[in-house]
Amino acid sequence: MTIKPITFRQACDYIVAHHRHHRPTVGSKFSLAVYDGDRLCGVAVAGRPVSRYLDDGLTLEVNRVATDGTRNACSCLYGACVRVARAMGYKRVITYTLQSEPGTSLMASGFRNDGPAGGTHWTGERNRGQSLPEEMKTRWSKEL
Repeated sequence: MTIKPITFRQACDYIVAHHRHHRPTVGSKFSLAVYDGDRLCGVAVAGRPVSRYLDDGLTLEVNRVATDGTRNACSCLYGACVRVARAMGYKRVITYTLQSEPGTSLMASGFRNDGPAGGTHWTGERNRGQSLPEEMKTRWSKEL
């Protein structure tokens, strides 16, 4: 498998077609794609942490990863995001999974399970009626 850059727009289009439960993000720092030969099999979008408490300028969040199910594509994308983050001077990479997701690709990429995080849904003024899974999340992190 090969990692290549991809435009944010192309990554968003792929996420719309392949992500199981989320829509694309609003912005990003960078987007990556994984190819098996000439076939695009997954994308990752990385950006600032969604939580303002974690947005310290040295933490990068992998906001979305979507694949077509190709074996090891997720792990390749997480590993590539970590390498890019390190090269950009970040000190930590975080991401989230639903509690019902095992995080196998994250464990394979050397991420640590930090336990439950967040709530089941947006509340207050920022609640825009998004159709998101109402399930607790698990935060994963990797110190660089």
